[in-house]
Amino acid sequence: MHAAELTPAVLAELRRPRRFPAVSVLLPTHRSEPDNTQDPVRLRNLVAEAKNRLHADEAVSRADRLAVVEQLDRALTEVDLVHAEDGLVIYAAPGEHQVWSLPRPVPARVVVADTFLTRNLVSAYTAGAPYWVLTVAADRVALFSGTGTRLVEHTAGGFPLDQVGPDWDVERQERIGNVPSTFTDEETRRFLRSADTALATVLETDTRPLYVLGEAAALSLLDDVGTAAKRAADRVARGGLGHASAAAVAEAVRATVADQDRRSAAELQERLDQAQGVKGLAAGIDEVWRTVSEGRAAVVAVEEDYWQPVRVTDNHLVPAEVGEPDVREDMVDEIVERALDTGARVQFLPSGALAARAHIAAVLRY
Repeated sequence: MHAAELTPAVLAELRRPRRFPAVSVLLPTHRSEPDNTQDPVRLRNLVAEAKNRLHADEAVSRADRLAVVEQLDRALTEVDLVHAEDGLVIYAAPGEHQVWSLPRPVPARVVVADTFLTRNLVSAYTAGAPYWVLTVAADRVALFSGTGTRLVEHTAGGFPLDQVGPDWDVERQERIGNVPSTFTDEETRRFLRSADTALATVLETDTRPLYVLGEAAALSLLDDVGTAAKRAADRVARGGLGHASAAAVAEAVRATVADQDRRSAAELQERLDQAQGVKGLAAGIDEVWRTVSEGRAAVVAVEEDYWQPVRVTDNHLVPAEVGEPDVREDMVDEIVERALDTGARVQFLPSGALAARAHIAAVLRY
């Protein structure tokens, strides 16, 4: 399996044109029994389909066919279905192959073209866009790096911060004559101010959405003594996470991150409505293709599982069937690639979310 992290640079490299034929094999996979028992059979069938298409395509030379078949066979030896996630993507072209395991479902497909089918990797990258989670307690502030539902503790930039101060015990209470409040204590204020300063430094070099978790008094004091945490996309008033594991923090923030994703989707729909109101919206694959080709698209929204083979006729896209002459198998993938190359933002929505707009739409720059 490919060990590289999905980054804009990796996606750009995967989008570059290849020498025909570039083969993409996509397989929905399963993490556990009994669903995963048929994954090896399905994979062999898809690879066999890819090889049959190479043999049947008269535009593929014998040397290139043998070269790609060899790369497919080498890719198969690297597939680890025992530790599968939700989707598997295999790329093979003369002289190269890659195997990607994705935490998102993919459709079962075989595509032969002069580029790899990258939209599913783009979707996985978009859904797994990194974010920060800050846990706040009186004696410890920790920072976690998140992608999708995964969290790992960030141990740089001064994190985690641990407060080394007096214990709030009975003897100390008797000495000062009252029960102290942890979050009004000056030492705690200084501690959280240091944490906010460290957070600001991290955010300056790696800006991403931030979620802050802690009991209400801790969150209030953090806002009072600093400014960095005020940038949070959301906050969760929940204590007991000061020394929690990454898995426990991930579970605590899961619903909040999901809510933010839903809000982001709703905001996108609102932006599409606003663009339509001022005639700044393209809808449908033909309109979106033309505006993206002209570099006029600022945002492209597309349904996760929408794909459409087409033929270009008189500078318009005409739906066609795979296997027909001059068919481009997945123009949606081409649109996504071109949009990214021209600086547009691409966002994927669930199936049916763009039904009124023919499954794909773009907000125009002009």
